[in-house]
Amino acid sequence: MTDDQINFIGWILFVISAIGFIIASIGHFWSMFGSVFFLIACFVFMIPFFRRRK
Repeated sequence: MTDDQINFIGWILFVISAIGFIIASIGHFWSMFGSVFFLIACFVFMIPFFRRRK
């Protein structure tokens, strides 16, 4: 496996954990707030995997 594949799998696992945190924090505003921002941050860090390389 290449480094890019390992990094991508790692970010997918982070996204899954963020979704788990969101589900666990239903009904708790600040926990939900932090979990949603964690999920957004995971997606931001995944942007380079979907950009076209020159």
